[in-house]
Amino acid sequence: MKTFSAKPAEVRRDWFVVDATGKTLGRLSTEIAHRLRGKLKDKIYHHHTGYIGNLKSKSLEKMLEETPERVIEKAVKGMLPRGPLGRQMYSKLKVFKGPEHDHTAQQPIPLEVNA
Repeated sequence: MKTFSAKPAEVRRDWFVVDATGKTLGRLSTEIAHRLRGKLKDKIYHHHTGYIGNLKSKSLEKMLEETPERVIEKAVKGMLPRGPLGRQMYSKLKVFKGPEHDHTAQQPIPLEVNA
């Protein structure tokens, strides 16, 4: 059995548009992470600024109000592999708030996610 390695000329890079309205975050994230490669009240996102004692925390509820696209980005990033390959996969993800986006020239294909 031989290992298959796709050559750059053989790889098809399709753009997908995902409508996340009314979808469960976990199921949506796994489907997006699979393509690249739910707790509400007690889920906390932490961010450290690098200075002593500056650990910032936000609940999922507050993050969804302020920046819902960051919630999806963090969920998908957590499901991708760690290391250079995972970072390369993550760089292909673009998340926009609402149905409007500026990538119509790439002719994105709607991706149906069963929630």
